[in-house]
Amino acid sequence: MSRATFPRLSDWHIAAVLALFGLAGPFLLPTLATQIAFLWLMVVFALTWDMLGGRMGYNSFGNIVFFGIGCYAAAVIQRDAGLPYFEGLALGLVAGAVLSVLAAIVFGAAMLGIRGHYFAIGTLGLGIAAGEIAAGWDYVGAGSGMALPLYPGELGERELFFCYSLFALAACCFLLFRWIYSTRFGLALNAIRDDQDKADAMGLRTTPIKIVAWSLSAFFLGISGGLAANMIGFIDPRDVAFAGATYGVWMVLMTILGGKGTLWGPVLGAFIFHVTQELFWTWLLGWQRVALGLLIVLIVVFFPQGIMGWLAERRARTAS
Repeated sequence: MSRATFPRLSDWHIAAVLALFGLAGPFLLPTLATQIAFLWLMVVFALTWDMLGGRMGYNSFGNIVFFGIGCYAAAVIQRDAGLPYFEGLALGLVAGAVLSVLAAIVFGAAMLGIRGHYFAIGTLGLGIAAGEIAAGWDYVGAGSGMALPLYPGELGERELFFCYSLFALAACCFLLFRWIYSTRFGLALNAIRDDQDKADAMGLRTTPIKIVAWSLSAFFLGISGGLAANMIGFIDPRDVAFAGATYGVWMVLMTILGGKGTLWGPVLGAFIFHVTQELFWTWLLGWQRVALGLLIVLIVVFFPQGIMGWLAERRARTAS
């Protein structure tokens, strides 16, 4: 008796379904437009973390720094530039992206020479330090936070605008990273992950490569920070901008859940994690953090290779 065979979806089939959801979802589910916008933000988080943690083997807990820089850069520009809303937002997003890349270059030059747990702990310290600095800096509101300008459009337009903006950002991030992973630069990232000493011996300039990879992640995180801050409408230094205990940890968990170092793993992990979290918040009010903690344990124990890794294992066993 022959085994049943199922058609395998190609990358472009999956991309087409996601594009259709991204374009039609806010209109079909208008009451969930904000949650859909946050879903695309989670996809950006997972994709950018995977470039370092999955493709390069450097587990960073400091990527939240670039998101926070993007939040504050956009807020300060919009507050001080005296421009109309959309012009101020555009300038703020550019400033957030540029400042985040510059920060990645500076931090990368200082920290990417260390490896393993030392690098992870060092980046964790970056996120904590950034939150404390912002919480004590009066120019950006200190511990009281900063309010963002009100969106000037009609009721309901705001949710659609940020939903489509974050969808476009996630799509650009995915397509750019997909192309990068197919180039020699992508192979260099994998070589650093597999054996950095051998990569050095072969003549790869590993430190500049690592800095460029971190800068690419920082670029998208800086833009996402400005968009998210405007969507939320308020920046708290510890709970929004430099929220290492939530956003910073979720970046890692979503990527691990989907499968580190795979093309679709971070996207899949972001979808599953975000939908599950929203269900917890809806149906388990008061116990949502307990349920989320149990989910984290289940991810680490039962899916150490991620869902994509688990599927690849099952496929290999079926074929053998």
